[in-house]
Amino acid sequence: MKILVADDSQTTRKIMVQMLAELGMHSVEEATDGQQALDRLQSADGFDLLLTDWNMPNLSGLDLALAVRADERLMALPILMVTTRSMQKDILAAMKAGVNGYITKPFDAPTLQTKIARVTSR
Repeated sequence: MKILVADDSQTTRKIMVQMLAELGMHSVEEATDGQQALDRLQSADGFDLLLTDWNMPNLSGLDLALAVRADERLMALPILMVTTRSMQKDILAAMKAGVNGYITKPFDAPTLQTKIARVTSR
């Protein structure tokens, strides 16, 4: 499974990549903001999953999700929002934007594994 992790925090990206490795997922690329993530998604051969933060410069995770859903080549890509935003209205906004799953920070590897399995049907 090829995964793109988009988060402006280097520490958070490092933690997520490490958790994914512990779960046996080693094909992981990183993006430092939403625009870089969108550029990677549009230029790559294909990703199987996008893990994105909400609060990022240049293009928020919510706007990234909307852009992915508007792109014919990417619209079926599973998106897992990983964020500190935990209010019900934020979760609803993310779902309306086309996000397949939602994790609030902090989280652990078993939670990440369960959510990935749920959004990718694996």
